[in-house]
Amino acid sequence: MSVVIGFIPDEYGEAALVAGFDEARRRATGVVVVNNTRSAGHVDRRTLGADSTVGLEQRLLESGLPHELRHTVGLDIADEILAIAEEVAADAIVIGVRRRTPVGKLIMGSVAQRVIIDAECPVIAVKPD
Repeated sequence: MSVVIGFIPDEYGEAALVAGFDEARRRATGVVVVNNTRSAGHVDRRTLGADSTVGLEQRLLESGLPHELRHTVGLDIADEILAIAEEVAADAIVIGVRRRTPVGKLIMGSVAQRVIIDAECPVIAVKPD
């Protein structure tokens, strides 16, 4: 069992990472950090670059928690997070959320909303300070 953390390299991902570490410690378990890109070779601001990956891996080591970092390629990050959570029998999922207007939610959809609704385990949604 573990805590699955949806991570993108920005303030929302940072909030999820910190909260995910706290939740894993509280539950005395490890973490699986998920970073997704929509397609291989595609430049995507949500994808970790080489430098960011090294920095994140260092933070995972320093956390002292059992951990795994997964880079996935898929069309839908919500599906990726939910599939990994099911695969590892996650105790919880932690995601960063951003404010969106009602029209923005209607047009763009919401990864957070899908994860919260479809997850079979508790979901912790956090905002940056």
